[in-house]
Order: sequence, then structure tokens, then C-alpha cells
Amino acid sequence: MTYDVIVVGAGLHGCSAALHLALRGQNVLVIEKNEAGRHASGVNAGGVRRLGRHPAEIPLSVESLEIWHRIEALVENDCGFQSGGQVKIAENDRELTELEDRARMVRSLGFEHEEIIGRAELRRLCPAAADHCVGGMVSRRDGFANPYRTTWSFRQKAAALGVTFREGVRVVGLDRRAGDLWEVGTTAGSFEAPVIVNAAGAWGDQLAAMLGDAVPLSPEAPMMMVTAPVAPFLDPVVGLQGRPLSFKQGTNGTVVIGGGHRGIADRDAETTTPDFAGLQKSARTVVEVFPNMRDVPIVRCWMGIEAVMPDQIPVIGPSRHAPAAFHSFGFSGHGFQLGPIVGRITSELIVDGETPLPIEAFRVDRFNAPDYADGALGTEFDEG
Repeated sequence: MTYDVIVVGAGLHGCSAALHLALRGQNVLVIEKNEAGRHASGVNAGGVRRLGRHPAEIPLSVESLEIWHRIEALVENDCGFQSGGQVKIAENDRELTELEDRARMVRSLGFEHEEIIGRAELRRLCPAAADHCVGGMVSRRDGFANPYRTTWSFRQKAAALGVTFREGVRVVGLDRRAGDLWEVGTTAGSFEAPVIVNAAGAWGDQLAAMLGDAVPLSPEAPMMMVTAPVAPFLDPVVGLQGRPLSFKQGTNGTVVIGGGHRGIADRDAETTTPDFAGLQKSARTVVEVFPNMRDVPIVRCWMGIEAVMPDQIPVIGPSRHAPAAFHSFGFSGHGFQLGPIVGRITSELIVDGETPLPIEAFRVDRFNAPDYADGALGTEFDEG
């Protein structure tokens, strides 16, 4: 069966690419070895943030946030999006100085969304924060959404526009045939299209290798916890400048805790194992910064398998070795907010041959570039 585009991977980025391609009139097939949102896309923290982005990601993140603020018009579902802002707390003067330096750097790039706040504004935004916290940084239009609901909404809208989804089907081979068609061999037979998109997440390097593009991807297992419901006390999503933490309260009163600690990922078996010491460290950090959480029970924890790149930014754009092949993977634990815009970028590259947004920093062959080892392609920032 022949399509215009075959997308491999039905996470948020695969579903977003399929949706945007369908909006451009393309006949699209999405192939997924599990089901939509099975790994990182369905189980992440759901942060919708511009705050703390790698400089190369900022233009994409800013553009994506505008889509988030009208997300229902795109997918006919609000995806649980709430715009209570995102705050990064400084626990001492040194950390506040670091945030001030960061804010100056962002302003030098022409962006104004990262705003330094002192004690008084921090207490207004986060009244339960511990007394030792001295201030922080806020991005006021950021927020969070429901990851699985978002991925499923993109999938459903894409399907309504005619996209075909084949779930429980694995790709076993790729071949560029005469006539400029990709033949995608799968466990359910072969499919053909002139264009292929690699949105395979933590398995993106394996598909890239089939296309001749070698990338140093590491599969990791970010860990999350959720508490029993408590009375409302927090509107923004909170991170820390000096310690890993992602902390937010949902509309049902539960508090979701994540932010940097990893479990053990077995990519071949597609299983994860928690690191209980890391979970304990996250819980201790929460109590130290939000003392009101001391006696709140944790109900459960979970993990997903995520693709992490050495420089913590994704691979976006065309293959350097295979014709009519495009990558969208390696989002390193912070790709959820970028899902709407990267899907649109992928559709622009395929249909128009270009995108107006800057994506050179995300090229697949950057790890072999002479300037990569010198750090000239960007500096890693703590994602919180």
C-alpha cells in the first residue's frame, strides 16, 4: 500500500507530524510498535514551558506556546492545558545571581519571557515555599497539560483527517526502491511512500542507523511520583535552580513530582525499574522546599523510556545520507511542549522544502561536526 508519507512512531511528535501533514493534504500512514503514547509521550511531567530552554530551542518553544494557547482549535480538545506560569526558585543569593545572568542572556537573544522575581513576588506566586527561598525566575504564560490526553487528542484528530494508524506493528527494514519510493518492511507486511519520518523516540537512533545517520542516543527512564489529593496551594509549575525538581498541583488536588532523577531503562525489553534512592531524594527535596507536603502520602510512581542526546537537544530535520527522510526524536526529557511546533516544522520541510524557524542546531550530523567538541553548538542548561 502506498502513501505520501510514512511516519514511524506514534508518540506526540509522530502524531503531531501526521496531523500537520494531513492538514496540508498529505495521505499519511503512522506505524507504531506499541500504541500511541506508550512510552515518553504518555507518561512525562506534562510541562508546557519556555522557561530554562536551551538557547537553540527558545524560538521553537516561543512559537509552540502560541499554539498551546489555542490548542483546542487544533485538536478539538483542551488537552488539560492550564496556564498558571512556571517558576524556578532560587534557594540562595548565588542561585539568584545565576538566574539573573540567565535572564540577561535570554534578553540578549531578543526574548523577554524570563522575568526575575524577588521574595515578595515569589511568596505571592508560591505562598507555601520555604522561608529560605530568596526569589527566582518566572515565565508567566507557561503551564502544563495532560500528556496522555494530549497525545491521544493529536492522534484522534489526525485519524479524523484521514491518517491511517497501524499500532502493534514493528518496522524491520527500510529500502529505497527505484521510482523514488521508500519500502518500509514491517511485521504486518510492506508499505511504500516517497517520504519517511523518524519519530521513533528512544528507538530513533536505530531507525536513523537504517538511514545511514549515526547518532549517540542514550535511553533513560525519568521517574515521576504523584501524591494523594491535598487542598489547593499552588498554581504555577515549580522547579529549582540548584536542585532537580519538577513540582505541580493538578485540578484534582494531587501533586506530581519529577525532575531529573532516573530509573533504569531496558530498551530491548521495553521495561523500566525504579531507583528508590532517587525517588527518596526527590521526596526529601519537596519537603525541604514545600514543608506543607511533609505528611502527604505518595500514591504511586511511574517511568517512561526517553531518548537523551549528549547535548540535551533533539534531532530535527532531514537525513544527511538518505533522500526524503526526516528526523524528529531525541527530545531529552523536555519535548512535550515542543510537540505542536515540531510537527508543523516537519510538515513544512516535507511539503514546502523549508521552514521559517531556525533548526540548524538540531541537525542529525552535528555530533561529527568539527565545532561540536568545542561546544560551539550550544550550552546545556538545567531543565528543572
